[in-house]
Amino acid sequence: MTAQPPPEHPDFLWRNPEPRSSYDVVIVGAGGHGLATAYYLAQNHGITGVAVLEKGWLAGGNMARNTTIIRSNYLWDESAAIYEHALKLWEGLPEELDYDFLFSQRGVLNLAHTLQDVREGVRRVGANRLNGVDAQWLAPDEVAEVCPILNVSPRTRYPVLGATFQPRAGIAKHDHVAWALARRADEMGVDLIQGCEVTGFVKDGDRVVGVETSRGRIRAGRVGLAAAGHSSVLAELAGFRLPVQSHPLQALVSELHEPVHPTVVMSNHVHVYVSQAHKGELVLGAGVDSYNGYGQRGSFHVIERQMAAAVELFPVFARAHVLRTWGGIVDVTPDASPVIGTTPVENLYVNCGWGTGGFKATPAAGWTFAHTIATGEPHPLNAPFALERFATGALIDEHGAAAVAH
Repeated sequence: MTAQPPPEHPDFLWRNPEPRSSYDVVIVGAGGHGLATAYYLAQNHGITGVAVLEKGWLAGGNMARNTTIIRSNYLWDESAAIYEHALKLWEGLPEELDYDFLFSQRGVLNLAHTLQDVREGVRRVGANRLNGVDAQWLAPDEVAEVCPILNVSPRTRYPVLGATFQPRAGIAKHDHVAWALARRADEMGVDLIQGCEVTGFVKDGDRVVGVETSRGRIRAGRVGLAAAGHSSVLAELAGFRLPVQSHPLQALVSELHEPVHPTVVMSNHVHVYVSQAHKGELVLGAGVDSYNGYGQRGSFHVIERQMAAAVELFPVFARAHVLRTWGGIVDVTPDASPVIGTTPVENLYVNCGWGTGGFKATPAAGWTFAHTIATGEPHPLNAPFALERFATGALIDEHGAAAVAH
């Protein structure tokens, strides 16, 4: 099935069509990964009979609730490969999509506060370099050169002993990324259908042939799940279970300030990460709330502790004020690595388990998931992230390199 070219709609970035009765591919979830998958299905594989179904509004889930950090300095070969592919795609996407989504390669510092942090950081730098990822180990005085407002005094509670640094890492404007992908996918004939919740799956034996939605039944040749924290709920509807737990993840921003913070700083030990957005607000995050849940809010003590940690690292922030807080729903696997591939149900594919690393992986997740759906076989980059690894024991343990929460 080939989609018809969409009509001109100069006042909007994309159409708001009614769902058709059938599509070649249905993607569940119009966040960054779902939109990127639809874009690459059309761009790389010529498949334009695609619908992206979103129960809320386009990019209104984790895509609108993350802290926009982009990096590829993960420890294991498999992780470094897919995240580095993502970073290379990020570097070309503004031109490819003809949309300036404010991709800023300002670098990322991962601080070390203990001798174990130092050993782990030096090890990761070596592993990154072997995998072609730009990585450096910086002494405290070099850390201060990269980020002059960071407190590197040896008299602090947890002194900075050094840091890993990835110069090519950075941030991007998350909603602009979604809009850019949506516009291009729509131009190629993809239907982006908002307010359309998937409530079940249509099966022929052990094969999925469509989805039941709040707007009626839609037939589909293949179905891809890209629903982040709700992936396990959809899997249950399809008749299988995922090794995924969903947790709230909180973040906050300050009021607007003049440019003062030149990079991204992350600290596992005091449990906070901080950047400054393009408009000027300070963006802070920490770890997930420990309980399982689907609420887009979390516990106050997590915010309180991350602000205390931020002020310890950045005394200059002591007079800043919290403007707003929010939460997302992150899906976490036992080895802190994603699941991208086939499922026990024929014609049903899943992309989930990214935990706190989903935004930075957006283009590579879409690239590899589109390949898997289009060909029925995994791309070499996502082959190691198959669901079967939890049975074989071939885990990819990224609990350390996954950092605080990003």
